[in-house]
Amino acid sequence: MTIKSISRRRVLRGAGAAAAATVGSLMLPLSAQAAARFTISDTDFMLDGQRLQIRCGEMHFARVPREYWQHRLKAIKAMGLNTVCAYLFWNYHEWREGRFDWQGQRDAAEFCKLAQQEGLWVILRPGPYACAEWEMGGLPWWLLKQPGDAFLRTRDPNFVKPASRYMKEVGRVLGPMQITHGGPILMVQVENEYGFFGEDLDYMRGMKQMLVDAGFDVPLFQCNPTNAVVKSHIDGLFNVANFGSDPMTGFKALDQVQKGPRMCGEYYSGWFDTWGAPHRRGSAAGAVADIQAMLKVNGSFSLYMAHGGTSFGLWGGCDRPFRPDTSSYDYDAPISEAGWTGEKFAAYRDGIKPFLQAGETLPPAPAPNPVIAIKPFTLKESCAVAAALPAQAIRAVSPQPIEQYDISRGVVSYRVTLPAGPAGTLEAAKVRDLAWVSIDGKQIGTMDTRHRRFNVDIPARSKPVTLEILLYTIARVNFGVEIHDRKGLHGPVRFNGQPLENWEIRAIDFDADGVLPPLTWKTGRTQGAAFWRGGFDVAQTGDTFLDMSGWGQGIVWINGRCLGRYWSIGPTQTMYLPGPWIRQGRNEVVVLDLTGPRTARIEGVKAPILDKLRPELDLARPPSKVKPALEGVKPAHEGEFAQGSAVQDVLFAQPVKGRQFCLESLDAFDGKQYAAVAELALLGTDGKPLNQSNWTIAYVSSEEFTKEDGGALNAINGQASDFWHTAYSGKAATAPGAKHPHRLIIDLGKDDVVAGMRYTPRQGPEGVTGRIKHYRAYVGAALVKG
Repeated sequence: MTIKSISRRRVLRGAGAAAAATVGSLMLPLSAQAAARFTISDTDFMLDGQRLQIRCGEMHFARVPREYWQHRLKAIKAMGLNTVCAYLFWNYHEWREGRFDWQGQRDAAEFCKLAQQEGLWVILRPGPYACAEWEMGGLPWWLLKQPGDAFLRTRDPNFVKPASRYMKEVGRVLGPMQITHGGPILMVQVENEYGFFGEDLDYMRGMKQMLVDAGFDVPLFQCNPTNAVVKSHIDGLFNVANFGSDPMTGFKALDQVQKGPRMCGEYYSGWFDTWGAPHRRGSAAGAVADIQAMLKVNGSFSLYMAHGGTSFGLWGGCDRPFRPDTSSYDYDAPISEAGWTGEKFAAYRDGIKPFLQAGETLPPAPAPNPVIAIKPFTLKESCAVAAALPAQAIRAVSPQPIEQYDISRGVVSYRVTLPAGPAGTLEAAKVRDLAWVSIDGKQIGTMDTRHRRFNVDIPARSKPVTLEILLYTIARVNFGVEIHDRKGLHGPVRFNGQPLENWEIRAIDFDADGVLPPLTWKTGRTQGAAFWRGGFDVAQTGDTFLDMSGWGQGIVWINGRCLGRYWSIGPTQTMYLPGPWIRQGRNEVVVLDLTGPRTARIEGVKAPILDKLRPELDLARPPSKVKPALEGVKPAHEGEFAQGSAVQDVLFAQPVKGRQFCLESLDAFDGKQYAAVAELALLGTDGKPLNQSNWTIAYVSSEEFTKEDGGALNAINGQASDFWHTAYSGKAATAPGAKHPHRLIIDLGKDDVVAGMRYTPRQGPEGVTGRIKHYRAYVGAALVKG
């Protein structure tokens, strides 16, 4: 079936009205004229009978102050784009089940109207799953009240029923904004990158039907990474491919499944940042070359991102297995977090200009909004978190995930009486996300889900004591099966192997928009986790960046509005504060700091600090003494990878059972001493990838962290656009382990049967470093020691 036949049937469905208009040789009713305005032929997108080459850029209205939507849309238009792509985030509009919100900052219809006013078409991506480095990928937390770790994004009624209800609500609000009804929406996406997640094509057919039932009558499409286009194709959906390089390979994948125009659904102009890793950047020259290559062959594209913005409030997501994203979503996009246009914007604009249609001209970029500095001010009042907890406690024999208590996210206190006795080890089944452990108010250790550190040593006690675990939920994972990310302290919690029971649980639930609890202020410093209050005065308003580098970790509110998260480990040290959110005169600032500030001062600076790492300020972590233990272990497989960037499946001669897996790189195709992996998955006996939810890095011989984020976690986070790369800069480049052989050892979290592996080489053009040639693969119970 060709795309043209889909469009033709869509046009013919409108037959039956009395009046008609001629389109080609078809006599169409007037009700079908709008449907015929935008169609997809065998070779082109067609608008009013003319070829339309879609030059699109992504912008999320939830990440941009409503007062600045028009400013950013003007910048997108000025860069040479004719379309804006917009995600909807289900949880943003239905944070509490059954309560929909489309007002103010959430007014999606108004955003579409403004885009149309600026001469831009709209491509809508309504979900129900989005990803987008957004809390739980846009799925609402209350879905997790249902049991199971594999029902989201499946045909399970516990997912399908609420998703269908949400999609009907989307149709009610945005159906009138389709081009078929006089609006700017040209196409609507069905789900998002499902080919990475699953293989149930009936699920995708069901998602498509949801949109049809919701009243969407424009062309529907699906997007997938290049290597998933073929396996996720279904008839009736137009396909686009997502990639950040090598556009011709992406277009070739599209040609395998359909006869139609070729489009990149997400071309990556940069990348997102995670706490504790270097700021990401994207090459303007490489991007422009790829964009021009697509345009030269009549291709279309959507930049991800044209303008990233900010994950204000508590909406930022978390990369897998657990790497929380920064509040800044600058993305190194051509339009910066604050809407500035500079060299990268100019490069994109100049690269697109030669491909404008006859008579098409570009408006000038809008002027940047005013920027102000705010003199340093001190927050002199404080309120301990303990004093802000509710008086009423939830009582539980053993802690369950917080969703079971109808708590969405926030700070949770768990208290239990620990009897007198000898020293021992406290261990929880799981901790999501960070926790500070205290005895009678004195901190004795931390728990950290980033490193699966769920235990703390407890000293001997001569009398019963109150054990408290103060837990902070940062963000739910937004990608992969890990989206089943239930928060809180998961029982059983054991001390020296024996369950601790009869807990008191109190929570500050920040809800959808980071609502502050009632606070009682006192003058002076409070030790430990506390809220702080102060303020500043301004005569004129303007954008600024709050420098939080003197603080620890937590959340900031400005005039009662939740601005976002900060963490002194970086790379982001500032928080973007938009001018419209500042008042002339007095402004109140409240800060929650969970570790205690080094100095309780803040100032507003005129430029962001996006790339300053402070690993020494992270939670204390014992130095690793882990070393490989491969002596006497027979490789499960050894061989040579194929040259190039293609994904490669390797099957072992025999399946091997074990808890740990090691990929050992013996040399590289370019002869250099580096190894790199974009993605590494392990295959079960059914040939499908094993669940990676509980994977951690047990050992890595070398990582690059100075010039870029080449951390080992990139090899198991599901994102082929980033990668693990061995060290090539600074002292690490000459340290032991910086030359072949390189070893990456993964702990699977439990024994599993491994029948093979799926290796994704570092992506990019030929000549990139680190593509592995000869290798060995090991599976065993314990491949590390120490």
